Order: sequence, then C-alpha cells, then structure tokens
Amino acid sequence: MTLLQVMPDSAADEVTLRTDDDAVIAAELGKRGIVFQRWPLMTGLDAATPTEDILAEYAGHIAELDADGRYKHIDVARIHPDDGDPEWPAKAEAARTKFLDEHRHAEDEVRFFVAGQGCFYLHLGDEVLATVCTAGDLVSVPAGTLHWFDMGTRPEFVAVRFFEEEDGWIGDFTGDKISSGFPTLDELTA
Repeated sequence: MTLLQVMPDSAADEVTLRTDDDAVIAAELGKRGIVFQRWPLMTGLDAATPTEDILAEYAGHIAELDADGRYKHIDVARIHPDDGDPEWPAKAEAARTKFLDEHRHAEDEVRFFVAGQGCFYLHLGDEVLATVCTAGDLVSVPAGTLHWFDMGTRPEFVAVRFFEEEDGWIGDFTGDKISSGFPTLDELTA
C-alpha cells in the first residue's frame, strides 16, 4: 500500500497526516517540490523479469520522463529474498543499512517501483515525510533534499533508476542520526 505519513522532525510520534490516497499523496508532495506519479502496472513483471524486458515494457513512460534527455543512465535495481542462501540475511542487512542514515545527492533521485516496496523519508525543513512507495509509484526527490531510505527487514523490490551521471547515486551523509527516531518501513506498514 502506498502511504504518506507526515511528522514534525522533532516529534516522530506526532502524526500530522497519514493517507493512502494517491491524489492526496501527490498533492502533498507536490506542494513541497516532490514529484509523485502512478504509472500503470504491467502484469507478469517480478524480481525474475530480465532488466531489458522491464525497460521495454515501460519504454513509453521512460521516454516521456526523459524527454529532455537528461538521464544518461537508466537501470533496474532489485533485491529479492533468497531463503536458500545462508548469506541472504547478512546481504539483506547490508543493503538495508547502506542508506538508512540521512543523506543527500548531487542530482535528483528518481525511482519507479515495478514491484515490492521501499520508504523514502524526506526531511524537509521542520517535518519528515515518510513516503512508502509500492508497485506503480514513481517518486523524484530533488537534488540536495535531505532524506533516507528504508527497504525493510526483508527487502524486496524492483525499481527503475534514473541518473544524470554515472555516480549520481553516491550519498553525501550528514552524520545526523535523525532516522533512528522515526518508525521503520516495517512499523509503518504493520
């Protein structure tokens, strides 16, 4: 379920807005300069679908989003539970931990969720917007926006990523541990 929960940055337990209404989510994020769209779901796409098939299925939407040609690197990121791999829990924890602390990027962070879910926590001024994205959601976090990302304790998602530069995904971490005081993806969706 796509979800937006807004909280003061100083009081994570004070929820000022919680909604799963796509139109309200788009409007609230839009007021704050964040792009949120819903793209139609293509049936039969999952973690096992080859990257080229995913990109081909969404070629029209990708071309429209990249009409100005600014995205030089478009790829697909995926993580899927593998209970047959004894190293999976450690791999999952390492992947999750990588972006759990507040950071920013030098370019927009644009993601389209093909499957699964993840949560972008946007630290905008004196509020935090926990934005749970699920299949069909596109979010564009403007360059320089303080945020963190939680993929949950059992990460599972497939997302198309858009980059202007090859190293556009590198995070500039603030050192602020604000993220530790807010509900996790698992807690938000419980």
